[in-house]
Amino acid sequence: MDDLQQDNNHGTQQRFKGYDRIMGNISWLLIALVTLDMKIAPKDHGSMAFLAGFSILLFFYNLNARYGLLSRKYGTLKIFADLMVFLSFIVAVCWYTGKLTSPFMSLIYLILMATALTQGRRVTYFMAGLAVTSYILLASVEFRELNYYLTHIIELFPFMLIAHLGAMLAGESETARREVERLSLTDDVTGINNMRNFFLLADSQEKLAKRYIRPFAICMLDADNLKKINDQYGHFAGTTLIQQVAAMITAHTRNCDISARYGGDEFVIMFTETGKQDVIKAVERIVSGMATTPFDFEGKSILTTLSAGLAGYPEDGADVRAVMANADEAMYVSKRGGKNRLTVYSTAMYEETFGKQEEVPR
Repeated sequence: MDDLQQDNNHGTQQRFKGYDRIMGNISWLLIALVTLDMKIAPKDHGSMAFLAGFSILLFFYNLNARYGLLSRKYGTLKIFADLMVFLSFIVAVCWYTGKLTSPFMSLIYLILMATALTQGRRVTYFMAGLAVTSYILLASVEFRELNYYLTHIIELFPFMLIAHLGAMLAGESETARREVERLSLTDDVTGINNMRNFFLLADSQEKLAKRYIRPFAICMLDADNLKKINDQYGHFAGTTLIQQVAAMITAHTRNCDISARYGGDEFVIMFTETGKQDVIKAVERIVSGMATTPFDFEGKSILTTLSAGLAGYPEDGADVRAVMANADEAMYVSKRGGKNRLTVYSTAMYEETFGKQEEVPR
């Protein structure tokens, strides 16, 4: 797995690492409760032996899962295995501590809630089915009158109810978590990356570029005359302009390229695995497209332009931030040179811009 994929999976791994700690705590809790019950509640020697054996088995399982061979394997499969072990342990303990009247029966609700929070709806319903099956098994050990079974059938509904509610709450929680994550990584005006996410993705690309000796290019763009548009048409027009720039960038870049709103009306694009000479035409299409494509605001057709600067790795900087700084400098050369143009960073760019005064074709 390359560095970019590792960064994308980092948040998921951290979440499952937290779940793993919770599973470990549940294990120690179950062992402690059974040990306490063995200490304070009298039992025959056979039951004591079985309870002690179950506790020892869970103890060694937990040691292996948390500190042994499985200690660094995080994921839904490991958590599912933990939950199956816990359910089996609780049912086995209930068998020797009163079956349906066992003080440990209510712990099945804990397993169902943990399943709902970590496994999703389908697995939660499956686990609820196992819980109901276990309950029926414990109830049918000794033959009783029909009323006995009818009474206890009602006690099955809490298992299904908790599983259903837990699955729905977990689904809502996951949806909310993803929305918060999206908002933390994207710009709320344009919908493209914010700078926090840009640097996360760009730093990964920088590592790949250095490891495999691959180029990349960075373009800085700034909308011309934003203040004039704000003064003439209002700030909502300026917001529409910023959205127009983002749409133009998205239309002329690849899925593998990384674009972000740098701040205000300034944007940045990282062209991955491509040298700056190879993306000049793409940037020129963005600049010329903006200059020839008006946007509508409250029935008015507004036209504006972009100034752009382009720099590349490794010739214009040793890392992402150095290349960005040089691309930004080139962009300001475009601003001072008449706007509506692209300047490619070089030692001779001032002479090229102010001497020749070449504009991007409209």
